[in-house]
Amino acid sequence: MNVLADLGNIPVDSSIIGSLYPDIKGKNQKISELEKANEIIRLKRGMYVVNPEVSGKVISTELIANHLYGPSYISMQSALRYYGLIPETVYTMRSMTIKHSRDFENRFGRFEYVCCPKDYFSIGVTLISGHEFSFVIATPEKALCDLIAYTPGLNLRYRKEILAFLSEDIRFDMDAFFNMDVGIFRQCARNGKKGAAIGTLIKILGK
Repeated sequence: MNVLADLGNIPVDSSIIGSLYPDIKGKNQKISELEKANEIIRLKRGMYVVNPEVSGKVISTELIANHLYGPSYISMQSALRYYGLIPETVYTMRSMTIKHSRDFENRFGRFEYVCCPKDYFSIGVTLISGHEFSFVIATPEKALCDLIAYTPGLNLRYRKEILAFLSEDIRFDMDAFFNMDVGIFRQCARNGKKGAAIGTLIKILGK
């Protein structure tokens, strides 16, 4: 039995991997050997995930995103696509964080993190739990607010502009939109950027 399999698909730092080999003094050398043998996959400097062929567990890019840079939660197009609210394939995993904005690239793709204030960060965030892992993600409402508020150059002021953005630009599921929770929109309008645009969303919903 490979001791690495016990780590499953959870991203871990190099010290945890090293602890699995207490009789080996050269921990860094051992980690380098494991990486060259493709038993572990580097996510960033000092952080790895066990190759699914070794762990027997499916790799989750959502879980990787949470661990790669945190505190953070998956949002914007990445969350909207996860919920099936937009049809386009998303090639960059986008998240919000209270730390400085950062980008990472590894074997699993590109991961972007956008900075937002602490009081805004905590609104509309949920934990999705599966059989083998859990991850933190925006609710659909918060993901939409994040997309509108934190996309540079996107200035939506009027009802017509917002409806065109939703239905034409990102091809949002409009039936789902008209059933959204305005409570989260109201909190985002009070605590985040582009409050006027979020306020217009609320007016469109008429709730």
